[in-house]
Amino acid sequence: MFGKRSTGAGAAPALNLNASPAALARQPEQRLSASEARRPAQPVPIVPVETPKSDEYYQMKSMIFGALIEAIDLSQLAKLDGESAREEIRDIINEIISLKNVVLSIAEQEELLDDICNDVLGYGPLEPLLARDDIADIMVNGAGRTFIEVGGKIQLTNVRFRDNAQLMNICQRIVSQVGRRVDESSPICDARLADGSRVNVIAPPLAIDGPALTIRKFKKDKLTLDQLVRFGAISPPGAEILKIIGKVRCNLVISGGTGSGKTTLLNCLTNYIELDERVITCEDAAELQLQQPHVVRLETRPPNLEGTGAVTMRDLVKNCLRMRPERIIVGEVRGPEAFDLLQAMNTGHDGSMGTLHANSPRECLSRIESMITMGGFTLPSKTLREMICSSIDVIVQAQRLRDGSRRITHITEVMGMEGEVIITQDLMTYEVLGEDAAGKLIGRHRSTGIGRPRLWERARYFGEEQRLAAALDLLESQDNVNAA
Repeated sequence: MFGKRSTGAGAAPALNLNASPAALARQPEQRLSASEARRPAQPVPIVPVETPKSDEYYQMKSMIFGALIEAIDLSQLAKLDGESAREEIRDIINEIISLKNVVLSIAEQEELLDDICNDVLGYGPLEPLLARDDIADIMVNGAGRTFIEVGGKIQLTNVRFRDNAQLMNICQRIVSQVGRRVDESSPICDARLADGSRVNVIAPPLAIDGPALTIRKFKKDKLTLDQLVRFGAISPPGAEILKIIGKVRCNLVISGGTGSGKTTLLNCLTNYIELDERVITCEDAAELQLQQPHVVRLETRPPNLEGTGAVTMRDLVKNCLRMRPERIIVGEVRGPEAFDLLQAMNTGHDGSMGTLHANSPRECLSRIESMITMGGFTLPSKTLREMICSSIDVIVQAQRLRDGSRRITHITEVMGMEGEVIITQDLMTYEVLGEDAAGKLIGRHRSTGIGRPRLWERARYFGEEQRLAAALDLLESQDNVNAA
């Protein structure tokens, strides 16, 4: 069915499908040939990020690093600014190299100086990766394997740590900067870097092969919907519809898988919030970059060493309701806070937004219902669905395709209930047509032919119905041109 085998002497005997059940049971089992069984797995290509270093280099670096720690006064070093501290370390290392008669070229010495300065003052081998703007994610699986995501593709690099102890030290340095800790008693931690990059650490004994560190890089420049159009993530009329949805204060949920661009899209849509609106954001690790003047940013807090003092997402969302918000934005809905967000959307906080993990708009609605149920709320299913329908206006689905590209695949309205089923209506979908010679997927955003969506009345209330009509017409006309 899935392929043809050779009919030569070495081929495995085919099954006789017309034989009796007893005969079938006696037929020989088909196995891989010896050559197929011995075929080794293809090695993962390694992307060189830094100059390959020998074991001798690491031994020499370890020796000089140990001498530096003995010679330097760390308490005095902590009082210096970054550049002065780096110069102090360089001077001491140069002295150590002279005293120990270490023979290095100028280039090798500069590389060694940078490496040790990064170890003492920064994030060690991660520094060159953090400095690159084209890297979206950094994934460290123990000291010896570091992966990066560039252009939607995951690549293995030649970056490595001296050992798991060095990696663990850097993990602790990262999380301590935001008042958190990671150790055997608390082996899982979320944190962020000074530039806003999101960090997750899971340490031994949970991580069997050494600490696992994941960094979601923070984009210095906030993307806009117009840039997403240029990247092909959304069509121009689709982007116009999203701008109108943000402008007319629709309650919005952005759904998608890991790395599909949910937070990026949420950041884009916040551009269309009016400057005079009071907005409160709730996040596990602050990532949103709202430019409005009247923004309050809230962040959850893990428990302390005694296991007390935790502030959950639900605590934040419930407290938001006492802060006179006009919009509430939840960075990621993961649990029972979904119930409180729906209540906020349903009680006059129009234009509230959130993201969650789901693979389709329909699955998004099911996940919200499941999260509320698992939170201990004993409401009938029909009541929950009615609450969801009356709270959420639009679901925007984001997806990371198999070639690494990111696309907005659905703009979907929540229409209401029919019996006990939630009815939805797609305004726009994305269709994959094939792929080019380079393996990049080819597709198009399609109109579903809806001329008067449910949000029409809301658009008319805000004076945006003409823009909405023009965007829907343009989306349909482009679809007709593509079809022709």
